[in-house]
Amino acid sequence: MKTSPDISIVIPVFNESENIVNLAHEITTSLDGQKYEVIFVDDASTDQTKEKIRELKNNYPEIRGLSHNNNAGQSRAILSGVQMAESAYIVTLDGDGQNDPRDIPKLYNQLTRVSAPADLALVSGQRVKRLDSNAKKLASKLGNKIRKRLLNDEADDTGCGIKVIKRSVYLDLPFFDHMHRYIPALVMRSGFKIEFCEVNHRERKFGRSKYTNWGRLIVSLSDLLGVMWLGKRHRRHGGLDEF
Repeated sequence: MKTSPDISIVIPVFNESENIVNLAHEITTSLDGQKYEVIFVDDASTDQTKEKIRELKNNYPEIRGLSHNNNAGQSRAILSGVQMAESAYIVTLDGDGQNDPRDIPKLYNQLTRVSAPADLALVSGQRVKRLDSNAKKLASKLGNKIRKRLLNDEADDTGCGIKVIKRSVYLDLPFFDHMHRYIPALVMRSGFKIEFCEVNHRERKFGRSKYTNWGRLIVSLSDLLGVMWLGKRHRRHGGLDEF
């Protein structure tokens, strides 16, 4: 009988053919001895990303490949992976190689520790030393400050891609484009606790970011208003009992 993996690692990718080979190797090294699966979700890449995933599947039995027929964005790619995942615990990881897979066991152990609160559902990474341009770091710092003040989500770095979350909780979150930047606030809105863990951050070796500072800012302003509205309209039932 096939047993479910302890961890499902969901990696959304768009034109990351040069980064995912090394990333797959690092995951294998970092999780040696752990039962896990890696789900690459190709968001209709126009380079060789899909072909690279096929090649990786031949070398790493833990790897699964999914692909969108149309480009639907990072949040939709993550959701597609979570829906197909077999573990009760989801790790999200960026496909550009800037997240360090060696941090995965640390976040997973923090969420699943014996002494963890029963309603703890998310451990989110916080980058200690960001290796981004000064302009990107400044824009991110400003955006995080505004978001944290308005949403009171306790997060100093929601742009960090590495997170560990309970699958059942993730699937119950309201979906919208770019929702991945508001996971802590959405999890708290659902009545669960969140924690944070300091993680490593690395330079991008190949390719370039799919977002611009101004583009991210414009989108985040409208999203922020939407998340504030969702928070006000949510009503918790306190648990469901059958009788």
